[in-house]
Amino acid sequence: MRRESKVMKQCALMFKGLNVEREGVLHKTKLLLKIYRPVVWSASSRALEVRESASIYCSRTMEEALEYLANYAPEVEQDRFSEKVQTLFETQWLITIIDNAMNKIYEYPDNGKLYHEILSKQYLTINSYSEFEMLEALNLERSTYYDKKKEAIEIFAICLWGYTIPSMRGIFGSDNDEDTIPVFFKSVEAPTNSRP
Repeated sequence: MRRESKVMKQCALMFKGLNVEREGVLHKTKLLLKIYRPVVWSASSRALEVRESASIYCSRTMEEALEYLANYAPEVEQDRFSEKVQTLFETQWLITIIDNAMNKIYEYPDNGKLYHEILSKQYLTINSYSEFEMLEALNLERSTYYDKKKEAIEIFAICLWGYTIPSMRGIFGSDNDEDTIPVFFKSVEAPTNSRP
């Protein structure tokens, strides 16, 4: 059995110090990283759709279309358009918190730039790199790459759940912080391997 690296020991202490439940947070972090690329693609498609929807309402500018929707459009149209815009903003919020966590990783004193590059190339860029491309681009041995990738995900989880999300609570002007945090981020439960 391989020894736990110094970074992994530090991560365990940081999770404990931040009072963040490690297993559940890591599970959700991996899910977020896996869905990031399709979410960004979907958001760009939805942004074009919202823009086109707004321009349909007899307007040359987005502002005029939004004014029409707000003041004159039937309520059903307002509701549909409002839902599209809300989903777009929620997606943008997800992208923003991931970007903020990635900026924090970049500043991590030991291998922060390497961790940032691993996560960017593996999960966040338009095209995912294959294992061979990752090893070649990073000039790492396979076992070292997987160790560093695991460390990168742990540090990303700490940056996301321990610093970025808590620092963004209340940014929407709500007195109740819980209302501003999407349900996905509220309760962190460890994944279960048992079946009912």
